[in-house]
Amino acid sequence: MSNSSSISHFLLLALAETRQLQLLHFCLLLGISLAALLGNGLIISAVACGHHLHTPMFFFLLNLALSDLGSICTTVPKAMHNSLWGTSTISYTGCAAQVFLIFFFLATELSLLTIMCYDRYVSICKPLHYGTLLGSRACAHMAAAAWASAFLYSLLHTANTFSLPLCHGNALGQFFCEIPQILKLSCSKSYLRELGLIAVSACLGFGCLVFIFFTYVQIFRAVLRIPSEQGRHKAFSTCLPHLVVVSLFFSTAAFSHLKPHSISSPSLDLALSVLYSVVPPALNPLIYSLRNQELRAAVWRLMTGCFQEH
Repeated sequence: MSNSSSISHFLLLALAETRQLQLLHFCLLLGISLAALLGNGLIISAVACGHHLHTPMFFFLLNLALSDLGSICTTVPKAMHNSLWGTSTISYTGCAAQVFLIFFFLATELSLLTIMCYDRYVSICKPLHYGTLLGSRACAHMAAAAWASAFLYSLLHTANTFSLPLCHGNALGQFFCEIPQILKLSCSKSYLRELGLIAVSACLGFGCLVFIFFTYVQIFRAVLRIPSEQGRHKAFSTCLPHLVVVSLFFSTAAFSHLKPHSISSPSLDLALSVLYSVVPPALNPLIYSLRNQELRAAVWRLMTGCFQEH
């Protein structure tokens, strides 16, 4: 019985079989990753440089942009490398690092989206207490808790998964290293422990979704009580981008992992995995900047300032 110590590398699922399609996928991934890097980079720079954007909402948005950057930089570069050179391997340590980072950034994003919902709730439902409940120290503590808990959570999952003996080959049915795919290679009943951790994680994610849902029920009740139409529109406009991002995050991940087996196929699974791991980090900056005039203005000033300097 061979175990994980004898495996030096894993074989990832190729995005395409023919050379032409591999190059096409490389170009598509390059375009998406450049859009994500540009969009998130502009948001980070605009919020960091714009003193009028030093508010809780934009502080958490900056953290969300950082997690999106980390998320797309974890999976896409290796996929692009494999598509360009026609390879499909990833080292054992590289796979472990990828699993850790994927969990780390996705868990951070989930925590930040939940915190951002609370920010909108306090802003709209308890405006007089906004400065007290979401002061600079409280925001820093919440952001630090999101990153630190995600670090411990991903460390636990990664250590648990890569301590399992693997004896069913080294081929993964995914274009990046994913825990469910690695568990399929395990020949030990110990994998049930990791499945239990994944179930607990799913319950926590569902708990965050329920919290967000009931919080928005309270928010919409408060918004509908605002007497002026302009006030209602302004309140809705600050909530809409967050709602769209939350919907994109949960719907793509849920459909990818909870779809019926009857409609499952390798090509569909691959398309859905790209959808939930690559598309949201690229779209999130666009979603937020389209609806937020302050952010658009700050990004525009940043871009025109850079062009004027050159």
